[in-house]
Parts: sequence; structure tokens; C-alpha cells
Amino acid sequence: MNLSFQKIFFAIATVFALFALLIFAKMILIPLGFALLMSFILFPLARKFESWGMNKILAAFLSIFAVILIIGGGIILFSAQIIELSKEFSHFQDKIILAFTDVTLYINKNVSFIPNLDKNELSDRIKDWLNGSIGSLVRQTFKNTATFLAGLLATIIFTFLILIYRNGFTLAFIGFFPEDKKERVVKMFKSIQQVGQKYLLGMILLIIIIGLANSLGLWIIGIDNPFLFGFLGAALSIIPYVGTVLGATIPIIYAFVSFDSPWIAIAVAFLFWGVQLISDNFLSPKIVGGSLKINALSAILSLIIGAVVWGVAGMILFLPFAAMLKVICEEYEELKPIALLIGNQNYKGKDDSVRSISKGFEKLKGWFSKFHNPSKKVKNATHKPTIKKYNDNDKKNQY
Repeated sequence: MNLSFQKIFFAIATVFALFALLIFAKMILIPLGFALLMSFILFPLARKFESWGMNKILAAFLSIFAVILIIGGGIILFSAQIIELSKEFSHFQDKIILAFTDVTLYINKNVSFIPNLDKNELSDRIKDWLNGSIGSLVRQTFKNTATFLAGLLATIIFTFLILIYRNGFTLAFIGFFPEDKKERVVKMFKSIQQVGQKYLLGMILLIIIIGLANSLGLWIIGIDNPFLFGFLGAALSIIPYVGTVLGATIPIIYAFVSFDSPWIAIAVAFLFWGVQLISDNFLSPKIVGGSLKINALSAILSLIIGAVVWGVAGMILFLPFAAMLKVICEEYEELKPIALLIGNQNYKGKDDSVRSISKGFEKLKGWFSKFHNPSKKVKNATHKPTIKKYNDNDKKNQY
């Protein structure tokens, strides 16, 4: 075995240069990444409009306008509930401060961090700190809102341009490869587009199913504005692991401060835990997991690296990008080890596990039937069916 320090150095330098590019150019790359995924999902719709005789500009505009109408309808639907909740914010704030004060006093009583801690003094200090932080919080909110709106506008523009010039972009990328490899390159691009499209469509379907399940459960429990909290938790589940916890925490806190009984908040926690358990083990592998085909370690690393590089946007984008990277690495001999590290080929498939479980159940069923009715085996052994053999004379006697 030979070890080339020169190749290792170039590989490490390339990785560091790539991360530096991602960090310093994130203001452009984040909208471009979202636009790329949006163009994947809008491509069939735009092509459908073009088949009706529309040009590419009108087809791309109508495709994006349809998405804006859907998002705008959702915002209008939940805006009244958001305004109603904002009116009760001061009441919720007082109850949260009171609960936090009681918990702090209980911990201080048993551990004794601060001697002679008074409840009213602690509550006043928390209120003063919140009032002092409101100014910076408002400024940060305006800054984040302006950044979000600018990124949203850039995403819409990039999506529109990608849909219009998609053929030219494809021909330009194919032109970098030799003539005998162009067919494989086209196939690779189609696989990348299908991965992004299936991922987004799967996530949208998963959000609708989880949102309806959460909303129905919250309505049965008796929580106000169940559809707002249900679909908010479902939308936050786009962010793996972290978004699920955050989406459940908001309605749990709301139930805790709205009702005197803590069992309502516990019921909400069990509801979100149950829905998420079913989603992670049954729905997500069927709807989203099949399109990604990456293992759990790669998914967690994608989440962590995305959070470090691009924040929340990276946590959303880096998971489908990892699946697309796997498709690219499978086409190059030098990069196939990376594809093996990202993919789940080395793990037992779901079909094999389901088949083994089914065989196990069949064995248990057979053992149970033997112990439950042992006489059945004896009866079958002693009373064997006899087959009568006839010769030609017997046939004549019958007639």
C-alpha cells in the first residue's frame, strides 16, 4: 500500500476551499440552492404549460405564481389565528415568568445557589431584563425579516431564470464532457433532478399528513387554534431532529400556560411524540426515505454541517444535496468510496428485514398451533387418506 501525502494535501485543501466558498458566498448560494430545488419540483408543471402552447417565459411565470398563491393562501388562512394569539401575548408572558420563577425557587431551595432569593425580586429582574432586551430583539427581528425577504425575492428570480434557460444550462454542462460520455451525463442529470423532485414532493405530502394528524389530535384534546399549531409543527419538521422538537415545544408551552391542569400539556407532548414516531418509522421511509437513499450517519452529518455553514437554511438544504452528491459520486471511479459512505447499500434493506420478520411470525404461528392443539398432529399421522387402486375388472364390475 502506498500513501501519497501530496494527494492528501490537495484533498484537504480542496475541502477547506469549498467550505470557505460556501461560507463567504452564502448570500448568493442559499437562494440559488432553494431555487434549484424549486425548479426541480416546478419543472413538470412548466413543461405541462408548454405542452399547451405557452412559451417558456409564460409557463415559468404561471408555475411560480401558482406556488405563490398556495403559500399566500396558507398565510391568509392562519393570519387571523396569529393575530388572536398576539393579543394574548402579554398574558402568556406573565404566566411563563411566574412558572419560571417557581421552578427557579424550587431548584434554589434544594440546591441553594443564591441565599435569600425572593420571588417578587426574581420576577421583577426577569421583567426588567425582558424590557431591556425588547429593543435589540426588535432590531434583530427587522434585520432577519429584511434578509428573509431579500432571499425570497432572489429565490423567485433564480427559479424563474433556471426554468427559462434550463436547456441552455444543460447543454453547457454537457459540453464539458467528451462525446462518448454525454449520454451518461444526461442520465446523471436526470437522476439528480428526480432526487430533488421526489424529496420536495415527499416533504410536502409528509407535511400535509403530519399537519392533519397533529391538528386533529389537538382539536380532540381541546387546544385553541389546533390547525395553526398542528401545521406549524409539521412545517418545522422539515428541519430534521431540531425542527421536530421545536414544533412540539411551542404547543406544549401554550397548553401549559393556557390550562391549569398539567395533564393537557402532557397529552400534547404524547400526541406529538406518537405522530412523530409513526412518521419516522412508517411514513418518512416510504415517502421521503426512498428518494434520498442515504444512511442515518450521513443524514446527521449533513444536518450538523449545514447548521454550521448556512444555519437553518443549511439544515434544510444539505440533506437533499447529500443525496445528489451520492448520485454524482457513483458516476466516477475515484469517488465511488464516497458514494458508499453516503448511501445505505451496506445496510440491510427494508424488504429483507420485512421478509425476515414475516418468516419469524410464520414460525411462531406454527409453534403455537402445535402446542395449542397437539391432537391434530396425531390425527393426521394415524388417519392417512387411502387411495383405492382400480384395475380393468373392477371398472367392469362397477358398471
